[in-house]
Amino acid sequence: MTHPLLYLSRADVESVGITIAEIIAALEVVFLEKGKGQTEMPPKPGIHPGPPDSFIHAMPAYIPALQSAGIKWVSAFPENRHRGLPYITGLLVLNDADTGLPLAVMDCVWITAMRTGAATALSARYLARSDSAVVGMLGCGVQGRTNVEALKVLFPLKRVMAYDVNKTAQDNYIADISHRLDLEVVKAKTPKEAVTDCDIVVTAGPILKKPHATIKHGWMDEGAFASLVDYDAYWHPDAMLEMAKFCTDDTSQLLHYKEMGYFQQIPDIYADLGELATGAKTGRETPEECTMTANLGLAIEDMAVAPLIYRRAKEKDIGTWLTL
Repeated sequence: MTHPLLYLSRADVESVGITIAEIIAALEVVFLEKGKGQTEMPPKPGIHPGPPDSFIHAMPAYIPALQSAGIKWVSAFPENRHRGLPYITGLLVLNDADTGLPLAVMDCVWITAMRTGAATALSARYLARSDSAVVGMLGCGVQGRTNVEALKVLFPLKRVMAYDVNKTAQDNYIADISHRLDLEVVKAKTPKEAVTDCDIVVTAGPILKKPHATIKHGWMDEGAFASLVDYDAYWHPDAMLEMAKFCTDDTSQLLHYKEMGYFQQIPDIYADLGELATGAKTGRETPEECTMTANLGLAIEDMAVAPLIYRRAKEKDIGTWLTL
């Protein structure tokens, strides 16, 4: 017996036409399911070859409501930028939830980028002020782009304060976002300029076990919301202690990472995104409170997006059919 398997390259995945709004909607469904205890997702195991702060993680998940099961094998190597290689690479395997047979193997770079931005936007729906118009973006790479793209779906954004230690990356980001998303993008000369006077702050640098703690106490404005895409790498512990609510996308996995040496000086966790989505925990309660989420990036997010891509690819006859 032969079994058909669809291979989707990065170009294939990008060409199927799934929008960031569709991904946000899919994540809303999956976090409602998570909040009800209706997902299966063990903490991601990993290995750590290569330079410091490099890792390769295995991320399995099953979402019964979406009949979605599979695993992502993803790597992050910060030194790749010096080799002209991407920081994030990997593959995703989507399985048939009834038979266990693999349905597709697809590049996961685009998926990882987009679902991470969507998770920030979904968190912001519960934790940021609804009139948020100014975003401070520290890190002008892939995540700097997708996070703003996703936030623009849910918020009346007008301006982005963009900062990066790499000035070429910063200039390219400004040109791209101002043109593609029709936003005013200002070149922040210092990290503080990308934090103060912003409604939403996103830090999207490399993930580090030892934070550089650039963002200090008193920089964030009253009533602002922060999304830590790079874990706590950018944040001084005193700045995080200013938060009225410190959240995450999955409490057990954050505590697992704390045992591994990350997140050593963070506030107590108020809620995870599943609790916010179901209303088990209240999100923002006043315009004045500062809120923060440290989203780790979850396998259920990938498995919410993978079936969308698989179905759309089959509809459009995109990809390469292989046999097992």
